Amino acid sequence: MSNLKGLDKAVRRSLWLALTYFLVGGLWITFSDGLAVMLIGRPDVLHSVQTWKGWGFVAVTALALFFILRQQFRKDQERLRLQQDQQEEILQLSQFQKSVIDNASIWINALDPSGRILLWNKAAEAITGYSADEVIGGDDIWLWLYPNASYREEVRAAVASALAGTSDIEGFETRILTRHLGERLIQWNTRQLTNSAGEQVGSLAIGMDITEQRQAQRGLRDRERQLATLMDSLPGMAYRCLYDEHWTMKFVSSGCMDLTGYGPDEILDNRCVSWARLIASEQPEYLTEQVEIAIAAAETFSLEYQLRRKDGEIIWVWERGRAVSDDDELVLEGIILDITDRKNLEARLSELATLDSLTGQPNRREIERVLQDELARARRYGRQLAVLWVDLDYFKRVNDSFGHAIGDQVLRTVSLRLADSIRSVDTLGRYGGEEFIIVLPELSVQEARETAERLRQCVACEPVVTTADQSVALTVSIGVAVYPDHADTAETLCEAADRAMYRAKDAGRNQVAVALRDRDAAAVSERLQLSLKDSQNR
Repeated sequence: MSNLKGLDKAVRRSLWLALTYFLVGGLWITFSDGLAVMLIGRPDVLHSVQTWKGWGFVAVTALALFFILRQQFRKDQERLRLQQDQQEEILQLSQFQKSVIDNASIWINALDPSGRILLWNKAAEAITGYSADEVIGGDDIWLWLYPNASYREEVRAAVASALAGTSDIEGFETRILTRHLGERLIQWNTRQLTNSAGEQVGSLAIGMDITEQRQAQRGLRDRERQLATLMDSLPGMAYRCLYDEHWTMKFVSSGCMDLTGYGPDEILDNRCVSWARLIASEQPEYLTEQVEIAIAAAETFSLEYQLRRKDGEIIWVWERGRAVSDDDELVLEGIILDITDRKNLEARLSELATLDSLTGQPNRREIERVLQDELARARRYGRQLAVLWVDLDYFKRVNDSFGHAIGDQVLRTVSLRLADSIRSVDTLGRYGGEEFIIVLPELSVQEARETAERLRQCVACEPVVTTADQSVALTVSIGVAVYPDHADTAETLCEAADRAMYRAKDAGRNQVAVALRDRDAAAVSERLQLSLKDSQNR
């Protein structure tokens, strides 16, 4: 059809040229002959002029014909060259198709401006199940691949845009229905096809089957979502950090906010604060040593340390983790839990284990431990240490007169009064029954005696008022012993203070007595006699 149209156009052009030549020639002959007769009267000259006029007309028309034919021949040569180039391109495309396109592992096809298939490689056949013979030259493939009419029109609209030259397609995904494999997901990229004159002659489409890739991505997203749900459900915070001086966090779970008060974005990569700066423990180098020991042994590590939250609160955390290698880089992975409640409970239990249940003061075991520690410190620094042995006078009468419940109230009140009357560095402990020991670091004999006298007056000057509004008057006898003046061990120091206390009782009670320097057997015998006598008077 296009050849017939080209032929009709050539005939019209030829007829137009012939008619033009006929009209110009007729006008020339008519007017030139009349003009020559008017200008030249001699017949012999007129004949010669007419002859030369005819030859001139022939020359001019020949010259015009020459230029016209030359221009036409040039166009014919250009057309012939274009045809040869197209044939060469077709040949090269055919060779490229055979050597590369057909053997390519990705789907390659070409479309003409009307959307008909011009090229269909073997990968396209393998993916769709339709051969090149079935699809080339037609457009039935659109119906086969996209049976849903609305979806098919949507896809064809995108293809039409590419064929119109308005835009190339990049990463466009379509879901096709194949002959044998069911539904497949294809990702498309297109490029315009142009001839040597720059005219668009179609579009080249490259498709990649990404069905398995998308399924893998969905599976990965599902696993990541499950992992995130698990991480968010864990108590405390899961983490992944670099093993550097900052403990640079590369991943933290959402529990980071509840644990530290900082959001993950504030912790990751030390954006607002590094994890190392949150550690409030006094010996962070100890934590590093424990991690290094675990790394060397290829074992997990467990740490307990204090952490400073964003609001300034100090909490206790327990961390358990392990070192792993990631791209030749050592990282730590683990979990961190808030154990503040547990540590508080441990402290409370420890406190209860060291306190007397009745008075709330340190018990006998704890006061003996404190005495040992203070004595070791006094030896190390060459300082004195005083011990006061305090005993309530006639306490048996209080129990007999008011009952043991009132007696317990009196013990608690006296212990609190004594504890409030000593220094913060001093320690009061209940040794047993109605006896108390007070450890006084860095006090001389005279200073210890003065302190004991002050405590005696504190008890004697103010009766104890019970919850039943009963007033109980009490006094205490206090023995004083000082290291190294009276003894050099904890045991002998207590014995010296105890002996001095019995001397105070023997002197009439409500007294303060300082230990004697004489530690011979006679002093021991005196202590036993005083003890027997006191037991009779109580």
